[in-house]
Parts: sequence; structure tokens; C-alpha cells
Amino acid sequence: MSDTLLVWHTAYAYYAVLGCVAGTIAGLLGVGGGIVVVPALVAIFTWQSVTHDYLMQMAIGTSLATIVVTSLSSVWAHHKRGAIYWDFFKRIVPGVMLGTVLGSSINDELSTRSLQVVFGIFMFASAAQMLLEGKNRVSKANTGRTSFVQTGTVGMAIGTVSSLLGIAGGSLMVPYLKYVGLPIRNAVATSAATGFPLAIVGAFSFILTGLDEMNLPPLSTGYVYWPAFLFIAVPSAMCAPLGAKLAHSLPTAQLKLLFAFFLMLVGLKMLWG
Repeated sequence: MSDTLLVWHTAYAYYAVLGCVAGTIAGLLGVGGGIVVVPALVAIFTWQSVTHDYLMQMAIGTSLATIVVTSLSSVWAHHKRGAIYWDFFKRIVPGVMLGTVLGSSINDELSTRSLQVVFGIFMFASAAQMLLEGKNRVSKANTGRTSFVQTGTVGMAIGTVSSLLGIAGGSLMVPYLKYVGLPIRNAVATSAATGFPLAIVGAFSFILTGLDEMNLPPLSTGYVYWPAFLFIAVPSAMCAPLGAKLAHSLPTAQLKLLFAFFLMLVGLKMLWG
């Protein structure tokens, strides 16, 4: 077997490990897998010598595709418990989907370096949010009752940023839902529900925007690399329940502190290039 084939086949094992890690962290800390998957895919794709011009687009498009699968089990579990505010979901999801298309279009126009800088800044913002979580709580009496314009605008902004970065949007959606008065349990559940259509529209948009690009890896459709999708999505969905179980026995607060510093290191790496 040639060295190139060995690299590409070895990468499949790395994808599987990444899926297990992303799923466990998602279940343990309640963060979306994209926040781990995107920077890891950038590293693996670089090792596989994927064309640098499309490095971030491939990582983000593939990340969104994996979220389609991993979010399904989460949404179903929340729905069975009656935790999703479907009325609010119906009001915010059109804006989210529109923003997702906009974000993927913007992404296609940006260079890999620009996207790395944006993602690095987002890593620091996510770390700060994790470190400060719970210190500023805002709640409204009229739970989830917002104007159509506000809901649509916020949904569009969250969809744009999420598809631009390859995340499910929970780190943005949950704080907003808490702000408008949803209990944290329902905020997490409703956020998970919005992440599913976001991921579908985002993955499809990245497939379309990448169809006319040359020199993409074999077994890719647009900016989605299917071997990575398969070997990440399946282990991630399987390991998410393990993370949720560990959340009841491990010191989650201390783990969040460590993970916040990990995000800062990843952010520095992205900014450093």
C-alpha cells in the first residue's frame, strides 16, 4: 500500500475516535459536536493534504452533515419528555434556515485563513461563555413570547453564524432562549430541535456551493467528505448517551473549566494558523 493510501485509510480511524470524543463531550457538557469536530477535521484534512483553499469549507460542510445524524437522537429524546417548545420552534426556524443559507454563501466567498480567524475568535467567545455561565441570568415572565420580527431576526443571525462556523448553534440559541424566559431544560431541548433543520439546510447548501470546485477529495460531494461523515456521525451518536451518563457522576463544573481552557488553546491555534 502506498504512503498516500495509508494516510487516507489511517484517517478513518482518526475520524472514528473524533466521533467518540465529540459525542461524549456533547453528552457530558451539553456543547455541540461541531465545536470539536471542525478544528479536528482541519488538522486531519491538513495531514491528508486536502487542498488548503477549501480546507475550512470541507471541515465545516462535513461537520454540518454529521450534526444531521447526531441531532436526531437528541431531538427524539427531548420530544418524548415533552421538553421542546414547538410553538416557539415554528416561529424561529424559518429565520434560522434563511440565515443558514446566507452563512454558507458567505463562507464560500471567504478564504480558509479568514475562516480560521473567525472560528478562533468564536472559540474564545465560547470559552468565556462557559467560564461565566450562570453569573448573569435574565428571565422574563412571559415565557417565549417575542415579536415575530425579533424572533426572525435573532433566528437568522444564529443560522448565519452557525453555518458559517459548522456548529449546531446551541451555544448561541440556548442563551437567547433563556433570555426570553424558557427554563434551561426547555431551552436546551428547543435549541436541539432547531439544530436539526439548521444542519440539513447547512449541509445541503455546502454541497451545492462546492459542486463547481475542482481538486476536492475523492468521495466528496461539494464540501462534504462522506468517509469522514460516516466514521464521525455513527460513533458520535453512539457515545452521546455515554457522555450524558457520565455527567451524573463526574464533576461537570471542573470539566467545563478545563474544556474552556482547551477551547482557548484551539482558538489560539486557529488564530496562529
